[in-house]
Amino acid sequence: MNIGLTYDLREDYLAEGFSEDAVAEFDRSDTLDAIEGTLRELGYTTDRIGHVKKLAGRLVKGDRWDIVFNIAEGVSGFAREAQIPALLDAYNIPCTFSDARVLALTLHKGMTKRVVRDAGVRTPDFAEVKMLEDVGDIRLPFPLFAKPIAEGTGKGITAASKIRDRSELASVCSRLLEQYQQPVLVEEYLPGREFTVGITGEGREAVSVGVMEVILLDKAEKGVYSYHNKEKCEELVEYRKPGDALGKKAEAVALAAWRALDCRDAGRIDVRADNNGEVHFLEVNPLAGLHPEHSDLPIICTLYGISFLELIRRIMTHAVKRVRPV
Repeated sequence: MNIGLTYDLREDYLAEGFSEDAVAEFDRSDTLDAIEGTLRELGYTTDRIGHVKKLAGRLVKGDRWDIVFNIAEGVSGFAREAQIPALLDAYNIPCTFSDARVLALTLHKGMTKRVVRDAGVRTPDFAEVKMLEDVGDIRLPFPLFAKPIAEGTGKGITAASKIRDRSELASVCSRLLEQYQQPVLVEEYLPGREFTVGITGEGREAVSVGVMEVILLDKAEKGVYSYHNKEKCEELVEYRKPGDALGKKAEAVALAAWRALDCRDAGRIDVRADNNGEVHFLEVNPLAGLHPEHSDLPIICTLYGISFLELIRRIMTHAVKRVRPV
């Protein structure tokens, strides 16, 4: 099979003048090298395409692929992650991971939480701040947690994201509204243990590849799995296999949310416990990072004895099954 590769590389956008924060979600070149090398090891031929505009140009020229391995995050708009799958749909070309419908939903954390909550999965109570005046309408109990409504990789999350009073709430929301030019999600802060769950497959066939507890070390930003902590995870974060009842609860909540959202192939769901030991859905990453050593999903796989090659093999097995049903 001929596999096209779509992606957004940090170095490409930095060369165009984008800031470090603006490219935080984009991939490093060694991630792309690892994915392409593994696909070739699995017997596929590969063709590097690039970002959505390069894909559009190739499609207009008449280029086609059996399937596209898509890790592109997109540059602008709430539906930016959905742009490449939607464009491929127009040409009847399948791709890996979740479809345009799911990716358009899940980047918006507020919309995602509504769907998950409606499916009966616990998630912290929340409000959306679209303009600073909305802060006065929030009636949630402190402490609260605030983050941009449509970002990933911990963008916009710092130690200040944990909010103790209304003055801090106004200050943090003002900064996030100005910096990210999008609404702010404000939700009840959960003080319990935090987990991220790796999942492969879809629907009834979806399975957990492992549950990983996120332990912030002494030098880390306190109380939040922030962008800073993620970028320097090797020195600021310890990852553990939980091996207890709470870990099992985390796995169950994550799988319920994954299935409710119709995610597919592979990804991650972040969850956290409240004071009573009940696990709540926080957010989903249906286009999880795939750097073999630095990204959470491959780290989870390593903890549970699953090689990077086996992870990519599983992703492709699920994706190819949609193209060539058994």
